[in-house]
Amino acid sequence: MGDDPPVSAAYSPAAWHDLYVATASATAALTGLLFVAVSLNIERILKFEGLPERAMQTLAMLLTPLIASILGLIPGQSNTALGVELLVLGVASTVAIAQTLRRTIPGGRNHQHAGFHVLITLPASVPIVVGGASLLAGSGGGLYWIVAAIVAAILGASVNAWVLLVEILR
Repeated sequence: MGDDPPVSAAYSPAAWHDLYVATASATAALTGLLFVAVSLNIERILKFEGLPERAMQTLAMLLTPLIASILGLIPGQSNTALGVELLVLGVASTVAIAQTLRRTIPGGRNHQHAGFHVLITLPASVPIVVGGASLLAGSGGGLYWIVAAIVAAILGASVNAWVLLVEILR
């Protein structure tokens, strides 16, 4: 009697501590590897229209979960504060990634790979927006959306990094 109901893990940032630590470490390492890949192929990257922007896009995709993880590790902050921070991060990242899409899709919107390129990039940031809004609302999945963004960011950035490191040499 009188006990508060248990808080769902979806709305308890402390429950995600280990995931945030692992994500921050992994995405920081992958970001460093991206800089190595770009530096090894910088001359070729600069010769192709859209590839410098693709490198920037990949950087944004890796920095988004890194920053989200750092925000999640701030001790003692309220769900409202974290929700607002994630919402702002998600919107800023989505805008940044979307702006690079115009230059990174060869042939513009009609290119046969345009849908695939959108599919591997925007899921790295849009779920951050949804997760932040959900955390603020206290319903709708909460921080589980951040997991979707983390996985999407790592997969999408890996595809882009492959293009920047290997595909441009073909």
